[in-house]
Amino acid sequence: MTTQHQHLVYGHATAHDCLALADAGTATEEAAEIRALAAARTWGEARQVRMTHLWNPAGPEYHEPEDGYADDKPFTINEVGAVEDGTWPRMITERAFTLLPQDLQDRYGKRQVTVHDGDYLEIAVAGEGELVAELRALGYEVTRDDALINLLDGFDLSSPAA
Repeated sequence: MTTQHQHLVYGHATAHDCLALADAGTATEEAAEIRALAAARTWGEARQVRMTHLWNPAGPEYHEPEDGYADDKPFTINEVGAVEDGTWPRMITERAFTLLPQDLQDRYGKRQVTVHDGDYLEIAVAGEGELVAELRALGYEVTRDDALINLLDGFDLSSPAA
């Protein structure tokens, strides 16, 4: 038995209809960054949202006030190009490539290729019990939180829950 001490959060990723994983140590902070950006009422507020774990797709390096994104212009997160095209936040389902040991990736996942967003690991929901049991046997702490996983995936950012 290995001496893993990593805490993972996992859940059903609605967008890909499979399980996804995140590092529980940073997941809530990432979610707070997404919520902060989604809560911005103007482009000026959105530009000022500080990101530690993610990049700010409404930041000044992407949307200058003189380019039609004035500080007082109303901001809607779903109108941001990177959110519209699905590149922000990154697909939650790709994190399994770095979070899951390779043998578990091979047994429980299937690599899926997307045209624009890169590869992701599709982990069937049906394998949840066995995968979680194996992770715990390896010393991982594992917690299920579907809402957190879907927020990190950027699913339905326009909802009040975001």
